[in-house]
Amino acid sequence: MPPTQERRGNAFTRGGWWFLVHVLSAGLLLPVPLAHAAVRTRRRAHVAAAVAALVLLVATFVVAGVAGRDPEGRLVGVAGGLATAGIWTAFVGGLVALVVIRPQVFGPRVKPTSWDRPPADPAVAAALAARTRRDEARRLAVEDPLLARDLRIGRPDLPRTYDDGGLVDLNTAPGPVIARTCGIAPAHAERIVACRSAAGRFATVDDVFAWADLPYDVWDLVRDRGVVLGR
Repeated sequence: MPPTQERRGNAFTRGGWWFLVHVLSAGLLLPVPLAHAAVRTRRRAHVAAAVAALVLLVATFVVAGVAGRDPEGRLVGVAGGLATAGIWTAFVGGLVALVVIRPQVFGPRVKPTSWDRPPADPAVAAALAARTRRDEARRLAVEDPLLARDLRIGRPDLPRTYDDGGLVDLNTAPGPVIARTCGIAPAHAERIVACRSAAGRFATVDDVFAWADLPYDVWDLVRDRGVVLGR
């Protein structure tokens, strides 16, 4: 039967208490955590480990009972050496066994998802990435307008390889392209085109709102997607 895969909980409930019991008892209660592992997994190897630990400790106590002692109460003789070796084997070997068996019982821990930090939505991540590209493209248009024109920033209607994140040049793009990119009504886009023809060109995106009579709910859409480059 496969090991139990309890992936939640803290370090203490997921086997941490095994080591606490083992260390505080100096290895004398090693069968307890091993028996717990055997009950949870029903694996023969874990059952065998629990039985072996119990046999080792019982044998160690028996040998220690018949061993001689010096005036200070320390175990001496062959039996005393065997008892001491049994105690150290149970303690050190038990630590190794618990380290090996623990992941077989509990598996890797999976932290629960926090309510205030839900998994990132791919659509949100894509929208934020596009916004970042638009900001970079606007900065490039200000710092190097010639390169921006060569890259055809703001002209999604022309062949190009540069991804500007979804900008449209309010000085050169046709009305339908402005409407589609900004998500505004065609009539509003045509009003922008008419005003730029009368003005010659827009120096900033805000010039559009000074010249064209656009509803306020359109302003943010134009600001988000619009850019102004020279003709």
